[in-house]
Amino acid sequence: MATRRTGSLLASHTRSFASGTRARAFTRPRTTSAVRRYASVGSTTFLGVPPSAPGPSSAPFPRATASASPQPTSQVKPFDANVLAELHNAASEQPSASAESAAGSALTPLTELVEQYMKRAGHVLGASLPYESRPNEERRVQFSPDAANANVEVSTADEGLFMVAHAVQDRTGKHKITYSSGFAVHAPGAPEGQTVLVTCAHTLEEILHDPLMRAARSSPAVSNDQLLSGSFVITGSSATPTLHPVTSVLSAMHRGDLLLLSSPSLSSGLRSLPVNPYPVHPGTTIRAHYVTDKLPETGPQRDGWTPWVGGTWQKWIKGTVVGYRDYAGREAKPGTYDSLAHLHFDPPPTPGSSGGPIIDEESGSVIGVILGTQLVNQVEGVRGWGVPAEMIYEMFSLPGLKLKSQA
Repeated sequence: MATRRTGSLLASHTRSFASGTRARAFTRPRTTSAVRRYASVGSTTFLGVPPSAPGPSSAPFPRATASASPQPTSQVKPFDANVLAELHNAASEQPSASAESAAGSALTPLTELVEQYMKRAGHVLGASLPYESRPNEERRVQFSPDAANANVEVSTADEGLFMVAHAVQDRTGKHKITYSSGFAVHAPGAPEGQTVLVTCAHTLEEILHDPLMRAARSSPAVSNDQLLSGSFVITGSSATPTLHPVTSVLSAMHRGDLLLLSSPSLSSGLRSLPVNPYPVHPGTTIRAHYVTDKLPETGPQRDGWTPWVGGTWQKWIKGTVVGYRDYAGREAKPGTYDSLAHLHFDPPPTPGSSGGPIIDEESGSVIGVILGTQLVNQVEGVRGWGVPAEMIYEMFSLPGLKLKSQA
């Protein structure tokens, strides 16, 4: 009897414990972490066939061409071949130190740009960025149907947009290229001939962690003679793109994924876009610059796309601001003391759109920068993800404020 009683009590205790476990598992709140994806697109790193015998240190780099050949570069995409060819041309035409200081337009290796990116994080420029929440008729961004095709919408902002390419290649033909979008801003007080270019930072981070760049940064033995690298700002039409070398990183904001670049050869020819430092309210109608390297095959989603640089396609998508989040992912509201770290909008951007502007349709000014997509939760689903334009101002001096370094 004692044995049965003990067994009965033990069994009863076991059932109670299991039941409690099930209850706790059932009532435990289910949390969903936000999944972010950058709206960037880059080429694959191709492994080339090494040379048959070790040659001298002056052995030429394999030239990338768009034509098919048994060489490793036959796998290179056509526009990647153009970027690599320009990389070779810029490296072979490096000016002397005196000429470089005078012209200031020589190609800067990625190792130096990355070093500047790290050291100039949070750096405040001496120039200020005007507050243009309501730009005048001449400055505001406007949209209108194309005269040749009513399904296509053109914008005055098209003259201020560009593509950024970060490229690296070694002597075996192994290479890596990342692309993003960007736009120019007007910064009175900037050095003469300097155009301030805004883009995202994660494409530079992506190539920074590539094995080619890791080897170059970790080993002093990997010199510029063994590794070609650099960044370009690409403008012009899809048929005749122009590649301008990036000479320096002016400033960076790591927590905002923002980057300010300089390319002296772009001192003229780009229209600067007005920027609004004040956050807009949820529900505001916006226009966002989307880029894709592959058009939808059929359907209405195919309409409205126009050729852009690098064989890509661009379109100004009409959307809506959904809301904001702080750095902890909590909902944040404009007009309060909440930190507006992330901007959510619809519809989600296409890969290649990161770094492009988000424009308030009513005021015609930039109110954000595209970064990618984010899975907010299982109910709201995937949203477009960016940063408010007010973060750009953190890298510029306040209007009327003179820094001590300039006193």
